[in-house]
Amino acid sequence: MKERRTILIVEDSASLALTFQAHLAPLGHDLLFAATGAAALAALRENAVDCILLDLKLPDMDGLEILDAMQQRTAPPAVVVTTSNASLATAVRAVRGGAFDYLVKPFQPARLVTTVENALLTVTLKREVATFKRTLQSGGFADFIGQSLPMQAIYRTIEAAAPSTASVLITGESGTGKELAAEALHRLSRRASHAFVALNCAAIPKDLMESVIFGHVKGAFTGATADQEGAAARADGGTMFLDELGVMDPGLQTKLLRFIQTGTYERVGEGRPRKVDIRFVAATNRDPMEAIRTGRLQEDLYYRLNVVPIELPPLRARGKDILMLAQHFLREFAAVEGRAFTTFSPEVEARFLGYAWPGNVRQLQNVVRNVVILHDGSVVTPEMLPAMAGIERAMPAEVTPGAAAAPLATTFASLPRLPAGADMIEPLAAAEQRYIENAITLCDGNLQLAARKLGISPSTIYRKKEIWEREATGSTG
Repeated sequence: MKERRTILIVEDSASLALTFQAHLAPLGHDLLFAATGAAALAALRENAVDCILLDLKLPDMDGLEILDAMQQRTAPPAVVVTTSNASLATAVRAVRGGAFDYLVKPFQPARLVTTVENALLTVTLKREVATFKRTLQSGGFADFIGQSLPMQAIYRTIEAAAPSTASVLITGESGTGKELAAEALHRLSRRASHAFVALNCAAIPKDLMESVIFGHVKGAFTGATADQEGAAARADGGTMFLDELGVMDPGLQTKLLRFIQTGTYERVGEGRPRKVDIRFVAATNRDPMEAIRTGRLQEDLYYRLNVVPIELPPLRARGKDILMLAQHFLREFAAVEGRAFTTFSPEVEARFLGYAWPGNVRQLQNVVRNVVILHDGSVVTPEMLPAMAGIERAMPAEVTPGAAAAPLATTFASLPRLPAGADMIEPLAAAEQRYIENAITLCDGNLQLAARKLGISPSTIYRKKEIWEREATGSTG
């Protein structure tokens, strides 16, 4: 499926803007509009924009000022300037100054669509190359460690979204690094010099949550012996990270939505509204749509926060990132504990790659810490590994590009109706097909969800289905 992008149309003629919209809408991307330079800069602050269709003659400023501002960004959007014949020389200067291309009005719809599609492709490739170079040199991005393809995509999204003020919703299993992603968004933004305030909604008592976020005045409730500023005041000018949003009380979710929409709040027990400037990042390890269906998450709040979605991959889908992370933790803990460990034996590496890691990076970190604390030596060997379900017998999994599939031992660990006698044993390949097809059925045909539940890569399912279909038709192609 083609990745959805954001295009900003900067055009002071309403009729032309609507015409451009009609031509670009079939591409399936998000379209934003601005009739002035000031409105364009505001939209660029609030959204992660991938391409700008920029009129050079704006009522309040020269379009070149916007182009210059974009070139200062770490991951700038592609800029396609639009101009009349009279300002063609200016358009050429704009291209020399960093614009992707220019269109002379009037232009054919096909030319507009082709140019914008090429601009989006170019900016994507540039970001991929830049991110890959940085991660190849450093072994990671921000505080993330890893170079796998799934993580490269995450790095690009963070870089593109960081300069904006757009709200971000980070999803993923526990232990995948959601707070690291939030911190990276903050550090790469213009808010980096201000506070990053993280709140774990699951760890704060329900009755205190409103006071923790908004603060309170003396006497507002029993135990409020003095005025207290909340997270909202501390995060002014910076970023507020709301972790495990799905456990927040529905009534407080309504107040939070109003706070996000207006930028104003009231301390508990105080009637005076306060104004702040905060960028919101939220995270959950639950399925947001399921939380909405069960009433745990307000739909309006979800859509207000989910402007830029980031879904962190589980560790089992990150291939050899597992070994990079394990090596990093080994060096770190060996230094802290005064141990001599420097590396892992090939057998341990094979088991790490073959294990499903249900607790993700946090579990891997704890395993390595356990080894370092309880043992010593230069090489970590299999007998040093803690007793855990599966890790002591895990074998290398089939690895697809950018992902590591779970081992068969893990996939079939809970296979129902195990054969009661030798005559009931079926071939392993047949059992695998039956189990995978049953998982797909249980997930209503959603192969991505079925792969996630099985702990394997979606590409593994697609490849196996192709094999099964060829076998069913007798084809060997």
